[in-house]
Amino acid sequence: MVEHTGMTTDSPAFAKAVARLRVPGMGTEAVAPFLAGLIRMTRPRRVMEVGTGYTTPFLAAALAEAQEQADADSRLLAAKTRPYLRAQAPLDDDWLRAEPALAAPASYLEPYRPQFVAVDDRSIPESSAGQVEEVLAELGLAGRVTVVDASLREVDGALPKGFEPIDFAWVDAWDCLYFLDHFLDRVNPAGGVMVLHYLMTYPEGEAILRYLAGLQRARPGELEVLNLLESHKLRQNSVTMIRRTAVAPPRLAGLGGRIRYDGELRENATTHAESLDSELENDK
Repeated sequence: MVEHTGMTTDSPAFAKAVARLRVPGMGTEAVAPFLAGLIRMTRPRRVMEVGTGYTTPFLAAALAEAQEQADADSRLLAAKTRPYLRAQAPLDDDWLRAEPALAAPASYLEPYRPQFVAVDDRSIPESSAGQVEEVLAELGLAGRVTVVDASLREVDGALPKGFEPIDFAWVDAWDCLYFLDHFLDRVNPAGGVMVLHYLMTYPEGEAILRYLAGLQRARPGELEVLNLLESHKLRQNSVTMIRRTAVAPPRLAGLGGRIRYDGELRENATTHAESLDSELENDK
């Protein structure tokens, strides 16, 4: 497990460290914390950034926070399950509402150990990409990120073994079209998320949006697309969010949000609790 300083993205020390990476005109002041929130919400296991800079430490810190939260939730999930197993009692709504409330045991069968690859060939002179590794080290996050000094077109050989499917991609470079052509099918079909910077309100970006709309027509039911505009900005003023939907998510609740507690859910909760008990026994 990679440790970090425990510094959160909303701490003054974090803000001071990342301020060196902020380049006026890059338009990521609001985007960076937005991406961090998406990471904490979706807990992706394989994250790719194309175009490093101000957003990189936000992504790395959010992944560290998500891992720490997932580990804590895993311990709490096992703790609330054990009494039901000892009593051979069925799981119930009290179990569901106990912390971590609403936790799906299937998500905790494998420890959450995310990988993060940040790609940049440092070809843009005004970019802060060259300072990213220094700031990551200062924040105790260097071990969280594999920084690849290459263009997206050259990156394949530098990706960690097993770095697919990609669960979350942030593309802040001129290679958005190349990414869609060469990486779309490498994104997790069961809900993988791509966020592309600044495609609205300029001709080349709008052409990519039309291309993306064509992909949606050609592949019905496989892609959800949402554009968010920062209308108070003249440029660098949007994100395009794409979610792959080729594989439907599991339906965990029935009518009225009622949960069926037997069957697979009970099996997964049992397996998870017993696995953690075994790990604790081995650590003694």
